Amino acid sequence: MSLFKSNTFKLTLLLLAIISFISESQAQERISRADTLRGSVTPERVWWDLNYYHLDIEVKPESKSIIGTNTVRYLVKKEHQVLQIDLQEPMEITQVKQDGKSLEVKKDGAAHFVQLQKKQVAGEYESIEISYEGQPKEAIRPPWDGGLTWSKDENENWFIANSNQGIGSSVWWPSKDHPADEADSILISVKVPKHLMNVSNGQLRRVEEDDLTKTYHWFVSNPINGYGVNINIGDYVHFDEIYQGEKGPLKMDYYPLSYNLKKAKKQFKDATRMMEAFEHWFGPYPFYEDGFKLVEAPYLGMEHQSSVTYGNGYENGYRGTDLSGTGWGLKFDFIIIHESGHEWFANNITYKDVADMWIHESFTNYSESLFVEYHYGKKAGQEYVRGTRSKIANKIPIIGIYGVNRQGSGDMYSKGGNMLNTLREILNDDDRWRNILRGLNEEFYHQTVTTEQIERYIIEKSGLDLESFFDQYLRNISIPTFEYYYDQENTLHYRWANCIASFNIPVDVQIGKKKVRLAADTQWSEYKVGKNLPVRLNPNYYVGAFNLTGN
Repeated sequence: MSLFKSNTFKLTLLLLAIISFISESQAQERISRADTLRGSVTPERVWWDLNYYHLDIEVKPESKSIIGTNTVRYLVKKEHQVLQIDLQEPMEITQVKQDGKSLEVKKDGAAHFVQLQKKQVAGEYESIEISYEGQPKEAIRPPWDGGLTWSKDENENWFIANSNQGIGSSVWWPSKDHPADEADSILISVKVPKHLMNVSNGQLRRVEEDDLTKTYHWFVSNPINGYGVNINIGDYVHFDEIYQGEKGPLKMDYYPLSYNLKKAKKQFKDATRMMEAFEHWFGPYPFYEDGFKLVEAPYLGMEHQSSVTYGNGYENGYRGTDLSGTGWGLKFDFIIIHESGHEWFANNITYKDVADMWIHESFTNYSESLFVEYHYGKKAGQEYVRGTRSKIANKIPIIGIYGVNRQGSGDMYSKGGNMLNTLREILNDDDRWRNILRGLNEEFYHQTVTTEQIERYIIEKSGLDLESFFDQYLRNISIPTFEYYYDQENTLHYRWANCIASFNIPVDVQIGKKKVRLAADTQWSEYKVGKNLPVRLNPNYYVGAFNLTGN
């Protein structure tokens, strides 16, 4: 190598090192202290276990403000004297009390560290009362950009709702804003102008009324994730029905705006079709005690537990379009089906860290095709899930960064759904597959979980070696390619390529008219055919195929 070439090579390596360093530095800069305080189980969070909230607020539409208190009851797991509560600016905590005594609060961004005076004794229950007020962040593009939506309906009545999965519950109320810990129950008391109604999670206990306001008291008797706590304020009307479900009678309540009652009575029929299909696939609805509600909202919709919000314009598909491009997506109202699917995967089974958000979105995306299959047949369901592949980008892994409130790629939807459908094909036993889906909701009933727990359960119940499968689809971006060719003796040679080295799933192929299952990994294998016959992969596998001989 000449001196010039040697120096050029060294310079190239130096530039690559500098670029790598800058990229890593920028990545580190993007993870701030605020991200860590929000996304990790800090020492000020780990020592206490949420038991109960009483969120007691007044919503003031004219000033777009909220004022009120949140009483937090908790179990002391070990002795500690500092407790973290989260509330995002411009909301402000005005006072925190324990046993009637005011406590010092040290603020670090959205994290508020309450300095407890009373000795915290392991095994005992304690509570604090947090007073707060302010004008919460307004959502610009809900539900993706979180916050409060302050809008008006066609009759100029206020139409208000929260949507805050990504940004967090602390955008509008003080809470333990980390998904690993859920309150076992919550009382939600919301005072609104007298001519309006508030609809929240759970069952309505009572309504208090004075000359100018009404206060609605809603009680949730099951564990609930923080982002699922919900207020909906508007000129609502109410109708209901009883669904005879797997656990008995289930009250299903519907709250459209007053002038949309006729539309709702027609469109919301999809709710019982949803319940029938998903109880079949996933097991009993997880919140019989709290009922099920569909509530009209001033944005597209979201999976608030037992209070699913709806803004799809009373039409089928996703705002009138079919996300699968197959026609099957126009057979149902996407928001009713998708957001209700989250009652099983998001509200019943909840991630411990937002990096594992695929547990919510992949299973719920897949639930759309299972709904189609239940009502229109397996062929239709398979066509639907395959049709969603056009939305997959394969640029970022599905799993995000742990401990810093970082979710993974949006591919957790369509790619995740197709991953699960591929897994069903590998298992090749629909009864066992259904039992796995139902078993997940039984094994992890009302729990927060990790990806590893979900993987271990599926591996155990399927009896399959799936470690490399999950690594490939959840932690990498390449899509496995089935490479093959015929030699001169018409023996088929095949392997997996464009994948991690340990990838080793079997594949169903049709060779000529014969269907066979081939064991495959990243090393070349052989299958004696005798003729150079066409090879077609099972289209329900989300993989690629490449004939190295080009014919």
